[in-house]
Amino acid sequence: MPGPLYQFLADDHVRLDALFRRATTKPGVIDRAAYDEFRAGLLRHIAMEEKILIPAAQRLQGGAALPVAAQLRLQHGAIAALLVPSPTVRIIAVLRVVLAAHNPIEEGPGGLYEACERLAAAETESLLAQLGAAPAVPVSAHVDGEKVLQAICRALTRAGFEAEAHALAGDDRA
Repeated sequence: MPGPLYQFLADDHVRLDALFRRATTKPGVIDRAAYDEFRAGLLRHIAMEEKILIPAAQRLQGGAALPVAAQLRLQHGAIAALLVPSPTVRIIAVLRVVLAAHNPIEEGPGGLYEACERLAAAETESLLAQLGAAPAVPVSAHVDGEKVLQAICRALTRAGFEAEAHALAGDDRA
């Protein structure tokens, strides 16, 4: 049975997944209101993990980083980069692939949430309070253009999503 930290974060994934589905229900059409809510929520969720959860786990392990921390940070960077430009059908498709690979690393057996649940023990309530109080992340206007696309492709490649980087760039090697 998942503990309260796991449940809090997994429930937020469920909420974000529902927003993403609502934003992309109609093929070729993006519901911008739902997408904007998804974008803001996902950026807050990433901030909770990066600023509260992962550092707490490292502290609770005597300074040793969790084995998945580096991979998650690279993937968080790629996800955040995908949220910079205006959403397009191609960006949504890549985001869907990245999230499908990313979420199990957090929620799956032996993943981030399970590890944090195990490490937190007596600090669970304190961590839950910090996560619940995490502020919204300021969300800037979308930025589009070739330089943004190139930066996204570099972030995707660093995070292990080379095929998706090629697909986003319209490269035939995808």
